[in-house]
Amino acid sequence: MDLALRLGVIALAAGFGSGAMAAPVASTYLVTCGDQTCLMVRGHRGQREDAVAINGHRVAVEGGRDWRLRLPMTTLRAWSAPYARSLAIATGESAEREVSLPIGLLGHTTDLAALEVRVR
Repeated sequence: MDLALRLGVIALAAGFGSGAMAAPVASTYLVTCGDQTCLMVRGHRGQREDAVAINGHRVAVEGGRDWRLRLPMTTLRAWSAPYARSLAIATGESAEREVSLPIGLLGHTTDLAALEVRVR
């Protein structure tokens, strides 16, 4: 019974430890850059020298392993499909990862004349 308990603890510890090895998730949010709106993209790469590509386009980023990029909305619209909900980010030789865009960023907004809420 003691051996089974030890093996269980080892397996549990290995499961918790694997999360620490996962790459940090990239993030996106809107910022102002001069007189226009830009999408701030932040991410992580294995080496400072690794190239970064957004939707298949190589981009120059600021920072080292933790990098950031201000992408003008006009460029984002040109590089993305209509109504896109995510970006494809590739760093170095790694596979592309999908990163969510802010909700409704490349879609149409609907102006509501009225909104009726009823309580049951």
